[in-house]
Amino acid sequence: MLKRNLPSILAVTILLTAWQLVCLIELVPPYMLPSPLEVLQAFGEDFPLLWENSLITLQEAFIGLFLGVSIAFGTAVLMDEFDILYKAFYPLLIITQTIPSVAIAPLLVLWFGYEMTPKIILIVISTFFPVTVGLLDGFRSTDKDTVGLLRSMGATRLHIFRYLKFPAALPQFFSGLRIAAAYSVVGAVISEWLGGFGGLGVYMTRVKKAFAFDKMFAVIFLISAISLALMALVELAEKKCMPYRNLDKKN
Repeated sequence: MLKRNLPSILAVTILLTAWQLVCLIELVPPYMLPSPLEVLQAFGEDFPLLWENSLITLQEAFIGLFLGVSIAFGTAVLMDEFDILYKAFYPLLIITQTIPSVAIAPLLVLWFGYEMTPKIILIVISTFFPVTVGLLDGFRSTDKDTVGLLRSMGATRLHIFRYLKFPAALPQFFSGLRIAAAYSVVGAVISEWLGGFGGLGVYMTRVKKAFAFDKMFAVIFLISAISLALMALVELAEKKCMPYRNLDKKN
């Protein structure tokens, strides 16, 4: 694992070293760009508060991700099964991605208030598209000759879906889920910027008003770490669900 990740570790180390040197020689004013050591110190000082707010953000992210993936799965199955639904709604899926999340969030706050509901809705919107498109591509990439063979052997639609289409779509599904996991945290933070009583987004707005740039960088790194952790969990689930892919890579 160390050998595989050594280039990334070296790149991050070089970047942090260069950042620290820039701050030491004060190429940028300290109040605008804190050093990595100052960011680490701010993280340690505010860790209880960061932890408390991160739990709120994670709760929103998990609920929104679960609902988004569930709705995406049902939508993809229906659109694959009924071609008229695919032709009718696939262009609408594409159009939804042309609308920035920042533009939707204020409307959701006005309609549903400052509680958790608008945040979860925004996360569902953000995570719905990559999972739906991934599943649809997987379903529609199934070999038609194999489908015809199963039908000639008396397989029902449920059998074809269970033993052929769903396993074939798993790689695309996990690719979309990996993106959706990162989007869930970002969507939660964006929605918290515009209103709320807790969460990392609310914490960011407070430290921004106080011009505490060290704390701002600390929460940015924490958000990145949470997103990477969720993506790692998706990758672990992918390995458990598709162990044969790991065997193919080794061979």
